[in-house]
Amino acid sequence: MTTAAPTTSTLTGVPALAPLLARGALLSPLKRPRPDADFPRTRLVLPGLRVDLARLAAYERVCGFATGADALPVTYPHVLGFPLAMRLMSARDFPLPLLGLVHTSIGITRRATMPATGAYELAVHVEGLAPHRRGTEASVVTELRAGADVVWESRSTYLARHRTTGRPATAGETPSTDRKPLPARAEWRLAGDVGRRYGAASGDRNPIHLHPLTARLFGFPRAIAHGMWTVARCLAEHGAPEAAVVRARFRAPVLLPGTVAYGAEDGRFELRGARDGRLHLSGEAGPYPAA
Repeated sequence: MTTAAPTTSTLTGVPALAPLLARGALLSPLKRPRPDADFPRTRLVLPGLRVDLARLAAYERVCGFATGADALPVTYPHVLGFPLAMRLMSARDFPLPLLGLVHTSIGITRRATMPATGAYELAVHVEGLAPHRRGTEASVVTELRAGADVVWESRSTYLARHRTTGRPATAGETPSTDRKPLPARAEWRLAGDVGRRYGAASGDRNPIHLHPLTARLFGFPRAIAHGMWTVARCLAEHGAPEAAVVRARFRAPVLLPGTVAYGAEDGRFELRGARDGRLHLSGEAGPYPAA
């Protein structure tokens, strides 16, 4: 199969999310996901990016970070890169359907403090596709540069579920039932509007996060929290070094409203159901470079 050569496309502004989500939804029924499909090789670049401080403050409040800090929270560049990622994943040449796509993991490397008032260059590209025991997973890379230096980068995986030949679990994937709970540090009662508040701050207004009625259209009994809200809320509690490596896997959806238990020990953190102990999120945060 012949694949297109990698290209760079420089943007003049942040793409509007609503039309991208609509395009992705309309094209989803036409997609036939498989791990050997071709995928877009375009690297989207947005230079001269400056952070909207009011939107940042709203994000900090809903996620539990201290407001008014000089530096960006370790998870915030994901919000900045999300519209670029959606432009790639909603395109006709992206082989996975946007509807039903599940964010399964994120790995973050923060090499330096990121001033909230700084100017940055943002870049996003699809790294590749891989087979998963439940379908096909896409890997999307986001980079944030200050001048010539990459100060932050992430790699997110997104799963499109479809029938497979029964492959074994992806390397490094541990069944949640095999994990011993970490010591509980806090219990959080989550209001039903967490998804709407995070959606307003982040721009990610996926209907599964907003209202029970729209969530039920996609098979959920109630609205569910954004995966990136759960990891941000945990890191707001846990903290991360100035130069940090963060890894997180999204295990099961968090229904809203609901009550969850935050656990942490030796650099690891997790979120579980406060009543049933179901593992929703597992992760770790440590110094960069790793010791």
